[in-house]
Amino acid sequence: MKAKILSTLLVATILLFSSCGEKTDVVESGTYEGTIKEVEPSKTEIYVETDDNKTLELYFTDETELTRDGSTVDFSILEEGMRVEVEVKKEGKRLDPVSVKVLE
Repeated sequence: MKAKILSTLLVATILLFSSCGEKTDVVESGTYEGTIKEVEPSKTEIYVETDDNKTLELYFTDETELTRDGSTVDFSILEEGMRVEVEVKKEGKRLDPVSVKVLE
């Protein structure tokens, strides 16, 4: 009985994590244009699909500069579907957003 419960919990955990996972890509440091696919306000994180079909997972830091029309703006203005230009710095397998510019 105990083995059956543990087996069920293991399968449920695997399904939970596999359904939450988003396939992302690691690119070289540089500047990319794309569209926001998803915004995670609680994590100050966005997913950007670049024009060459890569998906970038970007966690904002205190140093990330977010602008629109040349002015600094708050993370809360970001929405799915917005066009952005992102400058990223590759740190191992992680991408740190240096700047995010809203293009629309």
